[in-house]
Amino acid sequence: MIWTQPLLSFLATVTQNPFTSYWSKFTDADRNPFRGLYQLNAFDMAIMIPYFLVLVILAAYGLHRYYLVYAYFKHRHNVPGPPPAVAEWPKVTIQLPIYNERYVIERLVDAIARFDYPRELLDIQVLDDSTDETRQVARTCVERYQALGLPIHYLHRHDRAGYKAGALAEGLKTATGEFVAIFDADFVPAPDFLRRSLPYLVDPRIAMVQARWTYLNRDYSALTEVETILLDGHFVMEHGARSRSGTFFNFNGTAGVWRRCAIDDAGGWQHDTLTEDTDLSYRAQLRGWKFLYLPDIECASELPVEMNAFKAQQARWAKGLMQTAKKILPRVLRSDEPAHVKAEAVFHLTANPLW
Repeated sequence: MIWTQPLLSFLATVTQNPFTSYWSKFTDADRNPFRGLYQLNAFDMAIMIPYFLVLVILAAYGLHRYYLVYAYFKHRHNVPGPPPAVAEWPKVTIQLPIYNERYVIERLVDAIARFDYPRELLDIQVLDDSTDETRQVARTCVERYQALGLPIHYLHRHDRAGYKAGALAEGLKTATGEFVAIFDADFVPAPDFLRRSLPYLVDPRIAMVQARWTYLNRDYSALTEVETILLDGHFVMEHGARSRSGTFFNFNGTAGVWRRCAIDDAGGWQHDTLTEDTDLSYRAQLRGWKFLYLPDIECASELPVEMNAFKAQQARWAKGLMQTAKKILPRVLRSDEPAHVKAEAVFHLTANPLW
C-alpha cells in the first residue's frame, strides 16, 4: 500500500538512530559489546538516573546564568532615565537597625547627619536590639545629635522578637515619613543619597528604589576581593538583567528607599524567613508595585573580613531564599504574571536547593 513505504522508511531511520543503537547495545544481549563482562542492571540504573538528573538540573542553572548575561545586554537601553523634578520634598523616615555594632554605629549616624536634606523633613530611628555596650554607645551618639537639633530617636527592644524584621516593624509604628530609607550599620551613604533617589519615587507606581553597593575595604585581603567579585556580579548582572527585562528582583535589605504605603499594602515586615527583604519584595511586586534599580547611585559598605563571617552571611542568604521560595513561589506560579516572570522567579529563589 502507499502508506507502507513512509512507515518502513521511518522504522529504518529509527533503527539507524545513534541513540537508539547505543541504548540497544546495553539492553540487547546479542549486541552488547561487554557481553560476558558487564550487563546493565537495576542497581546501576538507580545510580545513573539520579546522577544524570542532577547534571541536567545543574546545567539548567548554569545556562540560566548565560541567559542573564544575554538579557542584560539585550535590554541595555531599558534603564531609568533622568528622574522628574520634585515639586515638594516629602518627609522621610530613616531606619538604622543595629545589633551589637559598637564599632560602626557612630560612623553611620555621622553619615546620616551629613545628609543634605531639610532636617524638618527627616525622622531618624536608631533601632537597637543590642545586648552589649553598643546600647550605651548608640544612646550617647543619639543624645549628642539630638542636642544639635537633628530629629533622631533611639529605640531599644529587649526581646528581639522577629529580629531585624521585628525591629523594622516596631519602628514603623511611630514612623512619620511618607517614605522609609533603610541602612544597615556597616553602610556609609553619601550626603546626596536622598536627593538623588527620592525623585524616582514621584511615580506613584514605584514602591522601592535600590542603590548599588560599593565597598570600603575591597582591597583589604584576597577574601574581600573575591566577595567584591561575587557581589558585583549580583548587583551589576543579576539586578541589572532582572530590572531591565521587567522581571521581579529584590530589595537587598539596606541602601534603598521604600514607599511606606507599599510596605503596608504588601502585608508589612514578616519574620518567618531569614531574608525578610526578599519576602517583602516579592509580596509587593505580586500586588502590582514596581521596583527600580539605580546602579548610578552607590552606597559604600564594609565586607566581612573573616571567612567564618562570610560563610555565615552566605548561609543565611541561601537558606533565606529557599524559605522564601517555599512561602512565595506557589503564589507566584498561581498569579497572572507572564511566564518569563514566573520562570525567573523560580531560578532566582531556588538557586540554593541544598537548603
